[in-house]
Amino acid sequence: MLQPSYQADVVVVGAGVAGLSAAHRLTSAGVTTIVLEAAPWVGGRMSTEKVDGFRLDRIGQLLSTAFPELRRTPGLDGLVLRPFAPGVVLHSDGRLHRTGTPAGGGSARGALHTVRALASAPRAQALSRVPQTPRSQAGPRPLGTAVDHARLRTALARLAATPVERVLARPEAPAGQALAARGLPARTIDGFLRPLLAALLCDPELTTSSRCADLALRAFAAGRLCVPEGGAETLPELLARTLPPGTLHTGVRATAVSTTSVTTAEHGEFRCRAVLLATDARSAAALLPGLRVPDFHPVTVLHHTADEPPRTANALVLDADRGGPVAHTAVASAVDPSRAPAGRALISSTVLGVPPADLDAAVRAHLARLYGTSTRRWETLAIHHTAEAVPAMRPPHDLRRPVRVMAGLYVCGDHRDTSTVQGALHSGHRASTAILSDLGGTLHSAPTARAA
Repeated sequence: MLQPSYQADVVVVGAGVAGLSAAHRLTSAGVTTIVLEAAPWVGGRMSTEKVDGFRLDRIGQLLSTAFPELRRTPGLDGLVLRPFAPGVVLHSDGRLHRTGTPAGGGSARGALHTVRALASAPRAQALSRVPQTPRSQAGPRPLGTAVDHARLRTALARLAATPVERVLARPEAPAGQALAARGLPARTIDGFLRPLLAALLCDPELTTSSRCADLALRAFAAGRLCVPEGGAETLPELLARTLPPGTLHTGVRATAVSTTSVTTAEHGEFRCRAVLLATDARSAAALLPGLRVPDFHPVTVLHHTADEPPRTANALVLDADRGGPVAHTAVASAVDPSRAPAGRALISSTVLGVPPADLDAAVRAHLARLYGTSTRRWETLAIHHTAEAVPAMRPPHDLRRPVRVMAGLYVCGDHRDTSTVQGALHSGHRASTAILSDLGGTLHSAPTARAA
């Protein structure tokens, strides 16, 4: 029984996907919860700007249907994932090298249905997204010879079948160095694996832990790259809508935390039995001095519109030659038609690292080469630069950083796991499990949790 002075069992500070998923699990277990968010919206970095009918993501993080937490997290049953198809397209030596048939086939109407379809897909079909060059197309292949291509497919198939525990037990080194020791030819590594990993990890120099890189490649081999229908904000908004009325409070900034209370600038003190910090790493360290603040990878996303979309279907285009600032680009309105008004094309491109001074001009010139068309008449809708977009995961990297600081005080977020949506959701899962254990209840014993 709660004392009358308590306002909630748990106060969650931060309404990103980690905090929202944790709050959903807590409330489903019968734990009274309050979520406080300083911004006027939920989602943190997973936000979407609306401009003249366009939906423009601030950070274009790629999802994978192989992320386990997408199907484990309560509240995401209604998530619709739009896959890139035919998948990845490599631009090399002035030509586009298209992928084969996407895994799973058909359309992705809902994350759970897509993941279940993929789980039953044959392994050979699941790996048919490895880039292939049509026989009629002249010029060198970005992956080397047909034998090199077969070796890559075999390596990815083996990685997709490797248990996560074995991946995490491998020797750890910077991903760029570890690639050279995999026995694959240099052209395959430089022409495909490096640009692919840079896009998946938002790390152009591949300083990320090789274990984290292997997890990213494993998800790529086992699932499909995709984006949420309606923009990145759809995922946190779905989680927020599942919370009981009165749980979520936006525009409330926390100024101090303890094991039994959260002090805010706007509404004074909230009393509780436990506090969960679910903010970004820097904000968490400001409230709880002593928490480690990692380095970050900056990400810049540029959104352009055109009357006619470039002819790349709804594929993700990578530059194997790295001949400009764009790491990856896609006709976002072809992947997800809800992101642009009828009759308009939305082209979204991602620049990793510190952007050049003449960013828009450099990106337009690069996109003209990648898409093989003039970009002079394209309209720039938005340029979103996030200096601390993705926490760096340099070795040695602890993928399971403790979520329990002490009894009554917990922390979660992508900086406690992998720097992905999967990592953020998983850290929220771990934190809610720890809180329920410490408060004397379990998620599985609550009737509301079983119903959910």
